[in-house]
Amino acid sequence: MFVITLRFLDKAKAPPLMDGHNAWIRRGFEDGIFLLVGSLQPDAGGAILAHGASLTAIEARVQDDPFVAEGVVRAEILEVVPGRTDERLAFLKA
Repeated sequence: MFVITLRFLDKAKAPPLMDGHNAWIRRGFEDGIFLLVGSLQPDAGGAILAHGASLTAIEARVQDDPFVAEGVVRAEILEVVPGRTDERLAFLKA
């Protein structure tokens, strides 16, 4: 499982890239890799919970985000190995 943070570096560059960034997020969900996407508060960027891919695949996917490619955000990928979960999240331990 991966926690990906996308922290703003140059928010002014974001508007023309927003459609591409949203399409990138949509592909993550369609591919079954993204489980959750949300905003870092207060207005600091975004966070993604990803599962079902290798670190190498996640790194490549993150590099495909127009926000990352164009320097709008700085991405950090944290790999988490779940040790204990609520039953509803047991699939994350597989």
